Amino acid sequence: AVVSTQSTGDDDKEREAEFTRHIKDRVSLAKSDFKQLLKEIKCVSHKSKEILRGPNGDSHMREIRQFLTNDKRGLVLDDLPEERDRILDDYLAELEKYGPPPPPTATRPSKR
Repeated sequence: AVVSTQSTGDDDKEREAEFTRHIKDRVSLAKSDFKQLLKEIKCVSHKSKEILRGPNGDSHMREIRQFLTNDKRGLVLDDLPEERDRILDDYLAELEKYGPPPPPTATRPSKR
């Protein structure tokens, strides 16, 4: 059987495109999981950005990083440290911007 080099090249391009899509999907899922993890960390709040700027900033960041390393969702972006740090910084900035969450009673109207 004779194999055309054209079709092999096309197959390679298709496989490469599929692999690229797969990697993008995995990275997207990893970012989404990382953002969800940030929401679950109790020590992260609307005051975190301010704390990080203050004298206790290093210890607060160590505390946050400790949570991140104890969960696989926090480790998944280790190969993309700049992206991970950007997501963390954006999340802390967003929390600071919106301030404290409303009290739980404010989210449910009275049923009287």
